Amino acid sequence: MTPLPRRQFIQGSALAAALASVGACSTSRGDDDGPVTFEGTGPITWVQGKDNSGGKVQARIDEWNKANPGEEVKLIELSAEADQQRTALVNAARINSNAYDVVSLDNVWVSEFAANRWVVELPEDELKNDDILEPVWKTGVYKDKLFAVPFVTDAPVMFYRKDFLAKAGVAVPKTWDEVKAAIDKVRALPEHKDIGGFGGQFAKYEGLTCCASEFIHTAGGSFYDDTSGDKPAVTINSSESVMGLQTLMDGFKDGYIPGAALEWKEEDGRNAFEAGELLFYRQWPYQYANNKESLGTEKFDVAALPSIDGKPFVPTLGGHNCAITKGSKNKATALKFVKWWINEDSQRYQLKTQTLAPILGSLYDDPELLKEFPYLPILKKSLENAKSRPQAVYYGDVTAKIQDNIYPAIQQPGSRSSKDVIAGLSSSLKKLEG
Repeated sequence: MTPLPRRQFIQGSALAAALASVGACSTSRGDDDGPVTFEGTGPITWVQGKDNSGGKVQARIDEWNKANPGEEVKLIELSAEADQQRTALVNAARINSNAYDVVSLDNVWVSEFAANRWVVELPEDELKNDDILEPVWKTGVYKDKLFAVPFVTDAPVMFYRKDFLAKAGVAVPKTWDEVKAAIDKVRALPEHKDIGGFGGQFAKYEGLTCCASEFIHTAGGSFYDDTSGDKPAVTINSSESVMGLQTLMDGFKDGYIPGAALEWKEEDGRNAFEAGELLFYRQWPYQYANNKESLGTEKFDVAALPSIDGKPFVPTLGGHNCAITKGSKNKATALKFVKWWINEDSQRYQLKTQTLAPILGSLYDDPELLKEFPYLPILKKSLENAKSRPQAVYYGDVTAKIQDNIYPAIQQPGSRSSKDVIAGLSSSLKKLEG
């Protein structure tokens, strides 16, 4: 990865240190300030999580800077961890800092940032593109107004070691029962008797919320009633949610999900997969480029995530959106950059250099791209079946409660019943409603 210039790094570090001292008492829900005038041209910052692409983000920004003298963009990288990214962005917003201009928001943060007017309403007529996948576009909308626009979407797929399946004479599984049977057959090979089975991101962080949600949603459960207005009713306490969590807990109890996954974030599992220590991995599509370089296409491939008890897998809709901060002094340049950052050329660049899922539906059917990325139809199907995490204004509190209740249940799967865990989670979420 191309390192940040020293001055920029110091500025970013100093800001982070200063913001860390800002207390919750400084939070305020901003009132609607009315339409924003996008004025001011000049240098801006683009703020995102840590770039794991080997400098490809900076290389793209360099193209902008070459073409737009006087409106240069500086890349500021935050933590690789979503929770820490959000904290840094929230703290900057609370003091209306002008150090951040265009920020990358996880799609479930949009409601919080919009409700507090930490980011400004965007001109939909200048940004809407009918080729943008509709569920993806909606992630930037809050109360029928556009506050963020997607620049990358995401949905998980199942990476698998096709070399190991071939040795065991096993077809690519399509159901959860077939996944477990495949693990048993591969483990019957002496050289793979200790291989991890089905991995995911189960450390106590945002990845756990994504992965646990998938088991619950696939079983037919839900966290909230999305049709019940501004204050959606908590609906997690259902037999379907109990069944979904039980399936996940049984995966750990029976050894099909490795205990090591309790400490895995995205890169931890990828490293295990590439080292031959994991057979199946639920992961975001960015991994494809890493696997291709490390393993070659003869050793791995991508498939749809398995159905469970006859029900199609419901992936978590991921992705990040661009938003312009209230404190930005050069909003005209910021808007200009956002338009460029989401255009087709940028989408193709992200896919080709970082295997990031594009927001434009037409790219999933592009013959040239399909030759290089044959998994695109699988990914598109995953996106079509995907469901978002709870779209809550207080999402940080919601995801914390999900993690607090579910992590002990999978860490010690026999310590509490899934029914009790779900009931406890329901109670915790209802308390947030006040």
